[in-house]
Amino acid sequence: MAALVSEWLTWRTAMERALYGEEGFYRRGERPAEHFRTSVHASPRFAAAIVRLLAEVDALLGRPERLDIVDIGAGSGRLLGNILACAPDDLAARLVPTAVEIAPRPPDVSSRITWRPDLPERITGLAVANEWLDNVPLDVVEHTPDGVRTMLVDPSTGLERPGPPPSDEDRDWLANWWPLRDPGDRAEIGHPRCNAWASVVGRLSRGLAIAVDYSHAREARPVYGTLTGYRDGATVPAVPDGSCDVTAHVALDACTTAGERAGATSTLLTTQRDALRALGLSGARPPLDLAHRDPRAYVAALCHAGEDAELIDPAGLGGFGWLAQTVDIPLPTILT
Repeated sequence: MAALVSEWLTWRTAMERALYGEEGFYRRGERPAEHFRTSVHASPRFAAAIVRLLAEVDALLGRPERLDIVDIGAGSGRLLGNILACAPDDLAARLVPTAVEIAPRPPDVSSRITWRPDLPERITGLAVANEWLDNVPLDVVEHTPDGVRTMLVDPSTGLERPGPPPSDEDRDWLANWWPLRDPGDRAEIGHPRCNAWASVVGRLSRGLAIAVDYSHAREARPVYGTLTGYRDGATVPAVPDGSCDVTAHVALDACTTAGERAGATSTLLTTQRDALRALGLSGARPPLDLAHRDPRAYVAALCHAGEDAELIDPAGLGGFGWLAQTVDIPLPTILT
């Protein structure tokens, strides 16, 4: 039997096809919660924290008649649904919720939510990109005995081989954000994520954009990169055949600079733990005397404490990076 001929692609092309092609992982309507744990699906307390942030943005904007809330990479639409459910009536009545998602609209999504595959032209309010940037396709390079090379991948197996030298754009990004020092070192070229984030910030007329994601900083880049796959709640090899999510952590520090070039007027780069604690999620157990005074309230508070603890766990969801950038308003004091 003749051997199958492999199609060698750059990782960026392979990821684009595997995730967003005609039969891609997300194009066919796969939901993130079915494959990995997200803050949105861990607890509605995440949405409640976003509502507190949204209320401060609303105040900084002078409580406009129309206030945008845009969920980028909306998945099932649950974040916006939870926001509408827990927002105060005055705020909820003025909200214009938009889900940006290429997958089909689920039947249970509120009719108030606009469902679209691309970003709105202009945003006045709050844009949230929760675990979106890590799925923006990118190329992978490796320091080989012949110098730095762009890695090619067989999409059916995940096997790799060295390809051509990186482009000038790739080399510039590497020099600024992820320099390779020793043979075997690898990097994920992050300028597609920088450009994607800049496209969000550039659409803010006035307001705040936040990116929440797996991240790393220039002084502590992982030597061998972070490319991996997720399927059915488990980590699997990153095979870009459309059968699994393929992801890599985000250089949020590089995205910070891209956002500033796109017009951001203030910036905060922090962790989910610190951000959510500032927004009122402490994870503290309720006082024991509440169990005697109001047993139902005690049980509810205990459940909330457990959910908060998961969301702010520094070894889990709390370790995510939070990049907050504003246009034409100051950073909300609740975050600082």
